[in-house]
Amino acid sequence: MIEHTVLSVIVGSHAQGLDTGESDVDRRGVYVPPTALFWRFEKPPASVDGPEQERLSWEVEHFLALGLKGNPNVLEVLASDLLETCTPLGDELRALLPALLSQRVADSYRRATAQQFARAAAAMASGGTPRWKQVMHVIRLLTQCDRMLTSGELVLRVGEHRSQLLAVKEGDVPWPDVVKWVEDLRDRTARAVLRSPLPAVPDTAAVEDWLVSVRRRSALEGQ
Repeated sequence: MIEHTVLSVIVGSHAQGLDTGESDVDRRGVYVPPTALFWRFEKPPASVDGPEQERLSWEVEHFLALGLKGNPNVLEVLASDLLETCTPLGDELRALLPALLSQRVADSYRRATAQQFARAAAAMASGGTPRWKQVMHVIRLLTQCDRMLTSGELVLRVGEHRSQLLAVKEGDVPWPDVVKWVEDLRDRTARAVLRSPLPAVPDTAAVEDWLVSVRRRSALEGQ
């Protein structure tokens, strides 16, 4: 499916402004299989790994379905400015980001971080050591969510929070301070959603219309 890629970007620490000399390069992509492939019993895969390490690509319909739910990993792909491949369809896809953003991100981002933070808390309670990198990403995602709900825009780069987040990653921030930081961010997102400029739900009709147009154009090209 890689030959049908319309968008490929670098995500993760490099896109967030958290990269160091040891950081991996995480790549994500979106592919658009020819419409004719969906006429068979065996459909194109919803996602594929590789060919490089640290790469995951989604089939465009599956990608958009996740985006409508406010999936942080999918939204990050459309917000990354580190483009490796971007076809005309890729440009159209990136332009759909505002249609995908909605107040649903408040719930999706909290769900995406809840389990990771619960594991970290359990590790501390048992006298162990949490995975500090995951704890850092909990705070990063909640900060990102608060900013998105407040401004109506998704910004990946952590900016002035970089040094604090890297300190969390190294385990240099006391656990009580980490807990307070996370709890404050959860409270902030709960308040921000009440006055957010984002719509209550995404523009599903616009997203679906674009998907149908992509399928139709592909079918006509195959005639």
